[in-house]
Amino acid sequence: MKSPYSYKINNIDKAEWSNHLQDFDDASIYQTWSYGKIRWSEKNLSHLILSINDEVVALAQVVIKKSPLLKAGIAYIPWGPLWQKTGQKPGYEIYRYMIQALKKEYVDKQKLFLRINPNIIEEGNENVLSMLDEEGLKHNTTVQPYRTFILDLTKPMEEIRKSLRQKWRNQLNRSEKNELEIIKGNSDELYQAFLVLQKEMIARKNFVPAIDYEEFGKIQKDLPEPQKMKIMICEQDGEPITATIVTALGNKGIYLLGANGNKGLKLKGSYLLQWKMIQWLKEQGCQWYDLGGINPDSNPGVYHFKAGLSGKDVSHIGQYDVCENKTSLLIVKTGELMKNNVQTIKTLITFRT
Repeated sequence: MKSPYSYKINNIDKAEWSNHLQDFDDASIYQTWSYGKIRWSEKNLSHLILSINDEVVALAQVVIKKSPLLKAGIAYIPWGPLWQKTGQKPGYEIYRYMIQALKKEYVDKQKLFLRINPNIIEEGNENVLSMLDEEGLKHNTTVQPYRTFILDLTKPMEEIRKSLRQKWRNQLNRSEKNELEIIKGNSDELYQAFLVLQKEMIARKNFVPAIDYEEFGKIQKDLPEPQKMKIMICEQDGEPITATIVTALGNKGIYLLGANGNKGLKLKGSYLLQWKMIQWLKEQGCQWYDLGGINPDSNPGVYHFKAGLSGKDVSHIGQYDVCENKTSLLIVKTGELMKNNVQTIKTLITFRT
């Protein structure tokens, strides 16, 4: 049966992409043009738009990495594709057609290894899991799916506050008595204030960050105004002591970055900022607050802090792959093997020192 859908690819500019992105509940910073441009380089991006009767119904920003000689490689979609239009029920038929369009373009035509990492939680989405299997995509069980706490923002603020764990609520009460001032915005100056606090926290904890904070600063500069990250700084007597940064696209806010200076640690600034951020996200119309990745084993402190907000512990469905070209398959698998070996060596060196 012929598909009623059509798609266009790459004949798209940043402004058009950004406008379409605003129409999807499942949009995130990871599918913005600016994130892709800074994180992966604009020359490595591909954009596919799926339509029916000239109405855009699904999007995917795709990262393309090819071997220059063999013209084979990978097409990777982080936190995509997008398929949940604002104010509409999830269109599972649309999702199927989008997967088919992605396979047709990147697997059949371009002979690439297609990898998607959907922005979809596992619970309640059995239809999607079955669909991916039916379309020939295989779950990569070697990769841990994204795990987080999701806070329901549709509830009244009074109910959200009552649901906080007692110790967390006590710390919030203490922070509210410390006469702290909250500064919020999206300016470069506020991001620089965050970086200062981040360096102070890294020095205190003596750890090597896995995040490139300077890169996020570049992304912030490049993002269109409606898509910029929201920065909140907690100050005491005009001195920044704590910072929190979130992104609010679609129907969800996502906690991205945070920093606690030495004074902020003592004055419980992070508790106050999280509460103020919840209020702000609710005012923006967000229905959910994703508290950012959690790992109780490798980072128990952050896990317990986020658990205190009493969100629901959920996981994304994970990573799915499909490839029909032996050269692309060999390139991707060889690259992964080399990457894993380098990581193993780094781990051994760390343990020895």
